[in-house]
Amino acid sequence: MTPKAIVLWTVVALIGAAGWGVLALSRGEDVSAAWMVAAALGSYAIAYRFYSRFIVTRVLKLDKNRATPAERLNNGVDYHPTDRRVLLGHHFAAIAGAGPLVGPVLAAQMGYLPGTIWIVVGVIFAGAVQDMVTLFFSMRRDGKSLGQMAREEIGPVGGAAALVAVFVIMIILLAVLALVVVNALAGSPWGTFSIAMTIPIAFLMGFYLRVFRPGRITEVSVIGVALLLLAIVSGNWVAESSWADTFTLEPATLVIWLVVYGFVASVLPVWMLLAPRDYLSTFMKIGTISLMALGVLIALPNMKMDAVTDFATSGTGPVFAGSLFPFVFITIACGALSGFHALVSSGTTPKMIQKETQVRMIGYGAMLMESFVAIMALVAASIIDPGLYFAMNAPAGVIGDTVQSASQAVAGLGYSISPDQLAAAAKSVEESTLLSRTGGAPTLAVGMSEIFSQVIGGNGMKAFWYHFAIMFEALFILTTVDAGTRVGRFMLQDMLGNVYKPFRDVSWKPGVWIASAAVVGAWGYFLWVGVHDPLGGINQLFPLFGIANQLLAAVALAVCTTLLIKSGRLKWAWVTGVPLLWDVAVTLTASWQKIFSGDPRVGFFTQRSVYQDGIDAGKVLPPAKNMDDMQTVVTNSTVDGVLSILFAVLVLLVLADATRVCVKSIRDPRSTPLQETPRVESSYVAPAGLIPTPEEKAELVAAGVGTDGGLRKDDVSASAPGGSA
Repeated sequence: MTPKAIVLWTVVALIGAAGWGVLALSRGEDVSAAWMVAAALGSYAIAYRFYSRFIVTRVLKLDKNRATPAERLNNGVDYHPTDRRVLLGHHFAAIAGAGPLVGPVLAAQMGYLPGTIWIVVGVIFAGAVQDMVTLFFSMRRDGKSLGQMAREEIGPVGGAAALVAVFVIMIILLAVLALVVVNALAGSPWGTFSIAMTIPIAFLMGFYLRVFRPGRITEVSVIGVALLLLAIVSGNWVAESSWADTFTLEPATLVIWLVVYGFVASVLPVWMLLAPRDYLSTFMKIGTISLMALGVLIALPNMKMDAVTDFATSGTGPVFAGSLFPFVFITIACGALSGFHALVSSGTTPKMIQKETQVRMIGYGAMLMESFVAIMALVAASIIDPGLYFAMNAPAGVIGDTVQSASQAVAGLGYSISPDQLAAAAKSVEESTLLSRTGGAPTLAVGMSEIFSQVIGGNGMKAFWYHFAIMFEALFILTTVDAGTRVGRFMLQDMLGNVYKPFRDVSWKPGVWIASAAVVGAWGYFLWVGVHDPLGGINQLFPLFGIANQLLAAVALAVCTTLLIKSGRLKWAWVTGVPLLWDVAVTLTASWQKIFSGDPRVGFFTQRSVYQDGIDAGKVLPPAKNMDDMQTVVTNSTVDGVLSILFAVLVLLVLADATRVCVKSIRDPRSTPLQETPRVESSYVAPAGLIPTPEEKAELVAAGVGTDGGLRKDDVSASAPGGSA
């Protein structure tokens, strides 16, 4: 490193250290949210520059001259070499769903400090590592799914358990994410119109890159962003026009449209809709979060939530029950560590990446970006009045349905807010009420409107920014649903391919249509039931969301650790092994408590017993309103408990079989051969990062093209986005 670089990174480290010092040591005095931003950004920069570089150079040993599946198997449908900038946008959009927006908001009930530590430390040493290493190993295996890699590399027992667990968990995650989208868009013509317009804009961008102006990323980005901004502004106009009724849709109608969209996005060539739409939405996501961070640095709002609340130790929080360990680490999944990301890293992305050297930017870098989204969500929840926070996130059974009862209930929690203040807060964002707006999304919108209004427009703009934030959240999450459906299709085809070989070709049209229909039918069913029966359907699976997601991460880390050992990297197995041990401790502890806890707010079977006793005694217990609701709660609790046991058993089978294979490989490496695709020399030239290095520019010039894009060395006319002149 040059003296200039040493000075630069020393300054970055000091900024991050100062942020952490203020957050850790301040008690009782005002703390600016800017210190949280400083701590996070300083830590991310150090981690990306040094830790991710160490992993790719010393542990993974990336080979820039080795052809990727996108290059070798390019068919223009699923395997498609995609410009690194577009792919970074697609990957980030696919992994960044509801988790980084909602989880940190809910976890704020325990204070801002525990969540901040887990989000930053978790992503650096666990989440980003999992995403990058999974992407690398899937890329070395023709983009095979996580479950299929487990089956081939671990064994039939652990592999079968992984295939079943991964696919079932995937369906649950997709249904939960889709439910959040439905709740955000129902009755919102602005949000529905703006998001609907991203589809034709994406088609235009896809054909622009593929047909009209191949490889012109800058041009299509400018056009796409301009049209996106126009769609957002137009959405507000539509909401106030005679067209409002056309785009004001009921939840059931939105379910049908989501299922249709998910199917279409899964079967169309990836360059036509999925990749450009995700790339487009990334501008919206990154732009909004960046403006929010800038707003924090300008307005310097103070953190009003305590650093650590009493609920962290008592486990009696009104938002969710349970103590800090393990439930903060379960509630904050995406943003720190998320098993869902491993499905994307072994789904669409490894089939689209141009060069192995881009794994670091896309796998590790995109996860750091998502983690910062989680930090900003935690900031939004922590700068609003704690009384308002608990009034919004506590269920109606706790605070009642009037501002007077809510004010009294919040006082009982140790915080204060008057009925007039609750009414004024709702009026400022043009909502009839903000009471019991659970799920995290409305709280995030209120926090975002608070920050933006302090910078632009004042209190008179709060309602605009609130509804803008609701639309932003729906767009944020929808991009995970469409990419997730395609990933689910890959997983199902891999599974069916073990029985009927043609399914192994993930671009075989009958297999594409059959598997896509099955996946959208599965999550669409749970979504439909959830929309029509608020106490049933997907809501019965929601308590499993966090645990299932983290158990999925345990499967991914187990596969990665096994592959590190089998490939002769035993001394580096700690890179994924240590996060694996932590994740297993957290998830199995949470599963144990959910299954065996005697607290009915925590234990599924205890909750079942309480409500069954109520039925036997002829009593109706909240949140149920009648005996039919009581029976629904009993059914939900039973299903939750049984699925908790099933998931835990399946993951334990995977871990046991992986341990067996690791021990066997250490004793005799030849007894556990790798199922890695043979090396083929690459004919592509492309930069590893967003900005080409001088050496990469020279290589591109020597190949006969400009200094920014990528191409085939032997085919300047290649038409892949980013793979052409």
